Amino acid sequence: MKFRSSLLRLLGVVSAVAALGGCASNPRDPLEPMNRKVYAFNDAVDRAVLKPVATAYRDTVPSPVRTGVTHFFSNLSDAWSAINAFLQFKAEAGLRNTMRFSMNTFLGLGGLLDIATEAGIEPQYEDFGQTLARWGMGSGPYVVLPLLGPSTLRDTAALPLDMKAAGYAFRHDPQTQFGLNGLRLVNARARALSVTSMIGDAALDPYLFVRDAYLQRRLNLVHDGDPPDNGDSYEDGEELDDPSVEPSGAAPVSTD
Repeated sequence: MKFRSSLLRLLGVVSAVAALGGCASNPRDPLEPMNRKVYAFNDAVDRAVLKPVATAYRDTVPSPVRTGVTHFFSNLSDAWSAINAFLQFKAEAGLRNTMRFSMNTFLGLGGLLDIATEAGIEPQYEDFGQTLARWGMGSGPYVVLPLLGPSTLRDTAALPLDMKAAGYAFRHDPQTQFGLNGLRLVNARARALSVTSMIGDAALDPYLFVRDAYLQRRLNLVHDGDPPDNGDSYEDGEELDDPSVEPSGAAPVSTD
């Protein structure tokens, strides 16, 4: 029995080392050693601060209020998505997001109610990173940003404009803008609590899970949910030297 237990532990270590060794040369993640350190820092901050705050928010704020908060920020996102859709020459998506923003703003109490979805007008998320991809900019290497989490070089370049657009309506009121950014972060983390707990139980290497989840999500967004059939491509069609790496599900912050 003792021998069997030792053997199982050894096999676990070998599997982990093999997984790490296989990803070391992954062309999507040439900065992996640095990225892992930033990931560990973000995870520590999340466990110490963000996750407890998000848990308290979920447990004390009534569900209808949290749903309204989610709708409010989604409505602001629809406006920026409309602009980026037009910049990508996606007229239908641009008009649909414009209609959503108008309907939810004026009929949905400033976006607290999602009237548009109930009317069958579904959103199509677009950001400036997707716009840069549409204009031909490659995704570049995967990077993990301090406090902000998974990204790519292209998405990092687009991030300042995306962040500015998110709070543009409150640009003349810095205090309100700061408070809303904090609320957006806590609300988003609270919505991900169940997912991150699941990943902590299921993932051999949470870093790889988060990385592949982010890249897969960006692939789907850039291609509007219809990525290339070629399994050796990602994001905007760049070839992978290691097609054995399989993308996974949603990207969390902490895995505890």
